[in-house]
Amino acid sequence: MSKVVLITGGSSGIGKSVGDYLTLQGFMVFGTSRSPEKHASSNFPIVRLDVTKPETITEAIKTVIVKTGRLDVVINNAGVGITGPIEEIPEQEIKSNFETNFFGPINVIKAVLPQMRKQKSGLIINVTSIAGYMGLPYRGIYSASKGALELVTEAFRMEVKAFNIHMTNVAPGDFATNIASGRYHAPVLDGSPYKGPYGSTLKLMDSHVDAGKDPLEMAKAIHKIINTANPKVHYKVGEFMQKFSIVLKRILPDKVYEKLLMNHYKL
Repeated sequence: MSKVVLITGGSSGIGKSVGDYLTLQGFMVFGTSRSPEKHASSNFPIVRLDVTKPETITEAIKTVIVKTGRLDVVINNAGVGITGPIEEIPEQEIKSNFETNFFGPINVIKAVLPQMRKQKSGLIINVTSIAGYMGLPYRGIYSASKGALELVTEAFRMEVKAFNIHMTNVAPGDFATNIASGRYHAPVLDGSPYKGPYGSTLKLMDSHVDAGKDPLEMAKAIHKIINTANPKVHYKVGEFMQKFSIVLKRILPDKVYEKLLMNHYKL
């Protein structure tokens, strides 16, 4: 029997690429979107789900289980970017980012665990970010929300291991998707003391996304994880230097690593 896969944020970007690839590999895939009617031509069914609204999470999972009788793999992919000087980002925007990137995945996990316990099996893959391993200038809130999900996964996977439920993180680097257009950008203000460095850093970040790798690489990595009997705690997918930056953070003195980042962003 084909494994049943649910992908949050499965209508575009990495989520769509993963869904298309897994469908070709014979999986029964369901994606999610806040507006599924806009994606009627998708290669796999799209169900309504907004990770910031728990009632839609419950309803989407119920829909999949009623149709298939099971739920084998959940990929927490839905997420939003946010940029800006932390001093100038409105508090509500910070909270909104955590609602999507942190609390949303936790609520999805809570909602699927009863079914996976009933099956005595399941795999939950949380899509985080290489940015979650370090505090990046003008991306500090995004780094914090993804880093928080990385740490929660470490704890969560130990708590559910006894039920034969596996959980892992996959941290992508820069991929050529529409994430830059969908994220919250604090405006570059004329009178701001951050105008120059933030403006130039924003252009650099957007150029990294535009030159990013093909999301198909993420799809293949996730397919490999699904076929792994005992997944690792953390996976990283991206350019060599992006992955190597995590190694450098572990081995270099804090101030040396900070200087490398500041040089990279020309700060």
